[in-house]
Amino acid sequence: MAAIVIDREKCIGCGACVDVCPFDALSMEGDIAVVNDKCTLCRACLDVCPVDAISLPEPVTQPGTPDLASWKGVWVWVEQFQGQACGVSWEMMGQGRKLADERKAPLTACVMGHGVKHITREAIDYGADRVFQADDPTLAAYRPAPYARVLVGLVRKYKPEIFLLGASMRGRCLASSVAAELYTGLTADCTGLEIDPESGLLRQTRPAFGGNILATILCPNYRPQMATVRHRVFEMPAADPGRRGQVVPVAAELREEQIATRVVDFIVEHGDVNLAEAKIIVSGGRGLGGPQGFEVIRELADVLGGAVGASRAAVDAGWIAYDHQVGQTGRTVRPELYIACGISGSIQHLAGMSTSRVIVAVNKDPEAPIFKVADYGIAGDLFEIVPAMTRQFRKKLQPGSGGVVD
Repeated sequence: MAAIVIDREKCIGCGACVDVCPFDALSMEGDIAVVNDKCTLCRACLDVCPVDAISLPEPVTQPGTPDLASWKGVWVWVEQFQGQACGVSWEMMGQGRKLADERKAPLTACVMGHGVKHITREAIDYGADRVFQADDPTLAAYRPAPYARVLVGLVRKYKPEIFLLGASMRGRCLASSVAAELYTGLTADCTGLEIDPESGLLRQTRPAFGGNILATILCPNYRPQMATVRHRVFEMPAADPGRRGQVVPVAAELREEQIATRVVDFIVEHGDVNLAEAKIIVSGGRGLGGPQGFEVIRELADVLGGAVGASRAAVDAGWIAYDHQVGQTGRTVRPELYIACGISGSIQHLAGMSTSRVIVAVNKDPEAPIFKVADYGIAGDLFEIVPAMTRQFRKKLQPGSGGVVD
């Protein structure tokens, strides 16, 4: 792995870089700082060196480094399962449309499968100017080899500047395969995408260092700039059936006998938790004190007709199953109403729910970070406040009361 460069003639052995390195990548040998293979080029040491003895390595030019000016347009891979498009793809189409408009470039959708002409039509409705339609029996079920071969061939021929994929199991698999083959960068699980006004590069934001910071990542030297995005990070755009777009048929790159894997069957597991689609979520965190604390959460969720969520701390403690976890390492949600009870509001958790339409926070600590993103905050004992909320909602929503949740 590449590492920072230390000028031994300039280094004065002050040790400032060693103290600030978060990865133990620097140490002292005598009165000279040295770097090991733990270096991630995070740049923390550059700012503290008093004699400018530290620098970044020169970028390595690989064979086939792209002529950046020739790469134009925004692409979105439209994921489908058994003939039905996945919602995350349309959410990315909406954001892709904004990025394409800002770059004054076309938006292209990549639709792959068998019998997917109806999805091609949907892609145009959701904003695509052009759709690459690869319709073939070998693409009926997702398999990395044939899907990646088609996309790599298209990218090399048409040269998109930006390529977005959903951060689903299939999307993560496909994105990494394509990026590795193209020798380009890939930012996973983005929570924000925007065009840098000065450089025109794609600013890709995601939690880093265990969720303790939000990192903005750029890919200045290679194309396409690739990113995966979770479901519910971006708002679902409105479809416009009146839109018109170009459909480009694409042939499958591999014959069935050239593909090493076979899909034998699908076993779909149906759970009772669907946080991604829930319109109301009541979540509990460390402040619940134990698994029994979720009883007050469930009562409120039941009255509101909502789902039960949880912070990572509650899940890691074994108080509730992982299916309920909201956050960067759990589910990303965008409900109409999100009620956070006993949740402090770490960056990891906020990354998964901060785009909720209305956020209500209940926490005994008035300085808790969750209050900074909440539309309504209640500082106090959740075991008094949440049951009181439940009682009031029950009265308002009981049959014959005429009440509604506004």
